Amino acid sequence: MNTHHTPPCPCGSGTSYAGCCRPLHLRHILPATAETLMRARYSAYVLHLIDYIVATTVPAQQAFLDAAELMQWSIGTEWLGLNVIAHRNFGKQHAQVEFEACFRDGQHRSAHHELSGFVNIGGQWYFIDPTVPHPAMKQPCICGSGKKFKACCGKYLQPAA
Repeated sequence: MNTHHTPPCPCGSGTSYAGCCRPLHLRHILPATAETLMRARYSAYVLHLIDYIVATTVPAQQAFLDAAELMQWSIGTEWLGLNVIAHRNFGKQHAQVEFEACFRDGQHRSAHHELSGFVNIGGQWYFIDPTVPHPAMKQPCICGSGKKFKACCGKYLQPAA
């Protein structure tokens, strides 16, 4: 009998990491929803899996990410928990997830509240990063839809806090 205890998933799903975010992190399965991706991204920050953070950001934005800076933030932060407030789909291609990530940075306990935008490209969900440069509103969208940015992903992008 296997008595090995499986740790809970950092995403707060209430299930084990092995049965929740680990298969996503290993890319054995794709997230079925934007919320699932958001939870896996939170767990990736907790576990310092920055390659997953980069890979699950819209491909057109990945070159703007500073993996070393993301790793430094991930390691220097004590992650305290995740609360998903809402998940809204907008058709089959876009979604928003509102969440609060609690953490301790040094001696200060903080909560990061965000309404994140996600886009489904070729059957895979990606995070739309509000902190990197974006095309002008009338330029082609970062997701490759052929629509103008303002009529596509730009509608679901909240300004960086």
